[in-house]
Amino acid sequence: MKYVFIGGGAMATALIGGVVGSGKGAADIRVVDPNDAQQIRLTTVFPQVQSYSRLEDTLFEEVDVVVLAVKPQLLQMAARQLAPFTPAIPAVLSVAAGVRVKDISRWLGGYPAVIRAMPNTPAQVGAGYTGVYAAPEANEAARNHVHELLESVGNVFWLNHEEMLDVVTALSGSGPAYVFYFLENLEAAAHSLGLREGSARAIALNILSGGLALAQRGNTPFAELRARVTSKGGTTERAIQVFDHAGVDKAIQEAVHAAWQRAAELGDELGNDDHPEASAG
Repeated sequence: MKYVFIGGGAMATALIGGVVGSGKGAADIRVVDPNDAQQIRLTTVFPQVQSYSRLEDTLFEEVDVVVLAVKPQLLQMAARQLAPFTPAIPAVLSVAAGVRVKDISRWLGGYPAVIRAMPNTPAQVGAGYTGVYAAPEANEAARNHVHELLESVGNVFWLNHEEMLDVVTALSGSGPAYVFYFLENLEAAAHSLGLREGSARAIALNILSGGLALAQRGNTPFAELRARVTSKGGTTERAIQVFDHAGVDKAIQEAVHAAWQRAAELGDELGNDDHPEASAG
């Protein structure tokens, strides 16, 4: 399998790490990034990766998947630059949030085999959870190549409707930040009660990993697991009462809805051919 990455940032690094970690050769991976520092960082971590500062014909010889791994605001510019080379490309994968298949296809000069994915940052440690949607024109071989790439960094699930990618973005895409937010405040509470920094962090992490281990052991509803810890008149009940009084449950759900709405807005904003970032150099 041969891959070309347009953009060499964190997500490209995670995916390349997954490919290399699964036993495939880094020499079959090419990365295009005009940022010299980014190129140096990547080739230091992956010495066999071929690094380029601009697109050229030889990049796409026998390629299986081209990955658009730039920020959503830069995707239109990157796709337009890639358009002249698409006759040689079996599949184009975008990992940018929000930007829709129809817009990417248009910027690529009508290229039909566009696939979108929403990986999340745990992909950096092989624990990703990636939702994927393929344009109807993407054939089985293209889908299989993309699946193989994404599976190297975690779990992959396919969606029948593109709009569901906005939901995935709000949940698994943004979700790690929700977890870190919770951990951040658990640690702060422990500090405020006198625990040393190292102990506070260790306890916060163990709370999360231990709770996840229990939840993953079966299919017990989360509400029931919570109830088992919450003794009548006990310490946990007092804490949950504070959460309920503050409306934490509603705030979490509203936050996910807000992220979902923003993902849809990004699709509208960035799908505009006249978006100011489209011609940024």
